[in-house]
Amino acid sequence: MTAVSGGAAELRKPPPAVAAGERGATWIADRVVAKIASQAAREAVGRLARDADRPYANVVVAHDTARVRVHLELDYPTDIGARCAAVRRHVTERVVALVGMEVPEVVVHVERLHPAPGQGAARGRRTR
Repeated sequence: MTAVSGGAAELRKPPPAVAAGERGATWIADRVVAKIASQAAREAVGRLARDADRPYANVVVAHDTARVRVHLELDYPTDIGARCAAVRRHVTERVVALVGMEVPEVVVHVERLHPAPGQGAARGRRTR
């Protein structure tokens, strides 16, 4: 009888502690980082032109590094360089803060410029 109660006591023992380095790893999918980068680009761009598509991102994750490509459309006239720099900065900050990955590069592709109402249509027309 003593052997049985000794066996039951052994079953109630907590499992031995496993060192932190041996527990496993957290893996974050590329598409999750891409969604975070897309949302950050939307936040950085601000209000979009009425017919503009929302920004989207493609991401390649290797180890703890994310390389990001953001595709967006901007209104025109605007300071394109400053807007792209703001997008790069904000995407980098948000990915680092939310995912904890290093972001060595954020490439911004401006797919299309949307003229402000009254800007583009009148310029391109010729009158006879």
